[in-house]
Amino acid sequence: MSIDNSTAPVTPDNTAPVARRLVIGGRVQGVGFRPYLYRLACAHGLEGWVRNRVGEVEIHVQGRPDAVTAFVRELLADTPPLSRPRLESDAAAEAVDLAGFEIRESLDQGEVQVHVPPDLYTCQDCLAELSDPGDRRYHYPFINCTQCGPRYTLIRALPYDRAATTMAGFELCPPCLEEYRDPANRRFHAEPVACPDCGPGLTFHGRDGEVIAGNAGALDACLATLRDGRVVAVKGIGGYHLLCDARSDAAITRLRSRKPRPHKPLAVMFPADTDNPLAQVAEAVHLSRAHTEQLLSAERPIVLARKRPACSLSGLLAPGLDEIGVMLPYSPLHHLLLAGFAAPLVATSANISGEPVLTDNTAVEERLGHVADAFLHHDRPIERPADDPVVRVIAGRARPLRLGRGSAPLERSLPCFLEKPVLAAGGHMKNSVALAWQDRIVISPHIGDMGTARSLAVFEQTVADLQALYGVTAESVVCDAHPGYATTRWAERCGLPLQRVQHHHAHASACHAGSSAEPWLVFTWDGVGYGTDGSLWGGEALLGRPGTWQRFASLRPFHLPGGERAGREPWRSAAALCWESGREWTGQPADAVLLHQAWERRLNSPQTTAAGRLFDAAAALTGVCLEASYEGQGPMQLEAACRDMADPVNMPLTQQATGLWASDWEPLLPMLLDPSRSLAERAACFHASMANTLLQQARCVRDAHAIDHVGLSGGVFQNRVLTEQAIRLLEQDGFDVTLPDSIPVNDAGLCFGQVIEFAAAL
Repeated sequence: MSIDNSTAPVTPDNTAPVARRLVIGGRVQGVGFRPYLYRLACAHGLEGWVRNRVGEVEIHVQGRPDAVTAFVRELLADTPPLSRPRLESDAAAEAVDLAGFEIRESLDQGEVQVHVPPDLYTCQDCLAELSDPGDRRYHYPFINCTQCGPRYTLIRALPYDRAATTMAGFELCPPCLEEYRDPANRRFHAEPVACPDCGPGLTFHGRDGEVIAGNAGALDACLATLRDGRVVAVKGIGGYHLLCDARSDAAITRLRSRKPRPHKPLAVMFPADTDNPLAQVAEAVHLSRAHTEQLLSAERPIVLARKRPACSLSGLLAPGLDEIGVMLPYSPLHHLLLAGFAAPLVATSANISGEPVLTDNTAVEERLGHVADAFLHHDRPIERPADDPVVRVIAGRARPLRLGRGSAPLERSLPCFLEKPVLAAGGHMKNSVALAWQDRIVISPHIGDMGTARSLAVFEQTVADLQALYGVTAESVVCDAHPGYATTRWAERCGLPLQRVQHHHAHASACHAGSSAEPWLVFTWDGVGYGTDGSLWGGEALLGRPGTWQRFASLRPFHLPGGERAGREPWRSAAALCWESGREWTGQPADAVLLHQAWERRLNSPQTTAAGRLFDAAAALTGVCLEASYEGQGPMQLEAACRDMADPVNMPLTQQATGLWASDWEPLLPMLLDPSRSLAERAACFHASMANTLLQQARCVRDAHAIDHVGLSGGVFQNRVLTEQAIRLLEQDGFDVTLPDSIPVNDAGLCFGQVIEFAAAL
């Protein structure tokens, strides 16, 4: 009897090599991803190669089937902590003749899928070497590896290789070159890698012409100057800081008088012990879990936290406020300075007020020579500025107030696909810009207020840099509808097809982000924005979704005497409310008679519905702040005056002939002007009244349109007391509430909302 083997099952050969070709996208360059893959492949005894291509990592791996399967299974299981990988493709490939596994040269061809890494804080391995007297990088202010160090601020082009960074001029010494070429070393292709023999160095410039070169000497001179109560401008990763003793009234007074910055809060950087990095921070401020997580996060932001009554910090850090901005050192130079000083230091941006942070050695001496007593420079060029990010914990979660070093460029996915790339120019204050293409959007770090030539220059540099780094050229531009914004004027002359987006529509869309097909009610409360009717909006409740926003409710309008000046002179808003309602108020300046006459004739007195101006008025009427030296000073101090909860004053909600609902602020005035009530009680009552007004408007739209999802957007919702009360009231009443937690609710988020509106209009 014969057996026909042609139909017998074939036993698989589990020893014959198989091969796979994989592509990994996301944040995989500049974070040690290729060395990670090299080690993983070697651990499984595999052959092949890995290389960077434009924005992605490409892998060819081959060997025993079970080993290849294990490699693919573990590929994304234990990736470098700062990476954000995404498996783009996985396909069978042909096994070829290879010996071992290698890391190949980068490939600069292929479809652009760039993900620019942000600047990274100093990792624990480098900190251990920094403090080890036996290590050759002991106390080296520029120590880094694939897991830490500058990225965005030194990259000149992609792919991310040393020759395309500001480190190109520093030739590696033999020991560094050996580390750089060794795939098993954590400094393999760490592009900013250096040591005292071959890398950047410090130079100290004193006010009397003293120059001290060399890391140790310059650092000692800087510390001596700080101990003497002086102000030093120190070059960091994304720009310069102005540093001084955070415990010294005299030092802070010197800094404030010279800058000048009489009242605006100053951030504080604390020493970070290896075993307990938050020990000194916790002695100065109250820390929740959310505060702790943010302080220790990879972004290392400035975190607003409530001061402890008995802390040793100067009371001049944040006059009239109960919170200060605290942060940990994030670069090796900062660690050395804070460890050497052994106490907290003021660390505020070295800039002319409102402008981008300064980055150039010569420029900082020319522009801030009257502020700083000395300068600690280094010779690693900063390609582009990146100020420190700022977050505030509201309703138990961290909310960004400013994107910056470590948190930007911020990448988000779009809810739709763009056929052509678009650039969003943002607003006039707290400007950031955005570049969007396909289903991606990238938001720049904080640029600043657009009222100076340098701000515009950095704005234009950022616009060019984003397009160059990501290999994307914008084919249209979107801007704010305000005709007077510097960003609007730039957009008008840039030569690209232009679309204007109303200010509060952008706020609403930044909150909604196209995340739902259902209409929302979004409250867009801020200072002022150019309305569709030509008046100054800022207390709006918008109904709809991106591209379809309709103004449903607002606040009773009033006329602002002096227009834009009211933003820095809260007494003007207070006077306007009293004039509108026929009330006497003795708090206005004696020479306001002529202003009142101009107001009566509506000369330079635009109409506004801005909630932010109501907060200004409340701050002035309660005596908290009549004139502000920085934006939002009155409302911030009024919030800080709140102690306990209070019953609200009812603000009548009525429907106008146009169909718009409006809440009347006039019943607030007797309460705000009542001297028999404490400041804390009046401040709490005002916040409770505004939160209750928001609830009443939300109920009104639910009754009319069955809407149960509410969004909060606009700078007023940086106010923790108001926002937490509003969220609580809304949720208790059955509403779902969204408060953005990755995009700032203030004007820094406008560029994101502009893109969402632009996409919806298509």
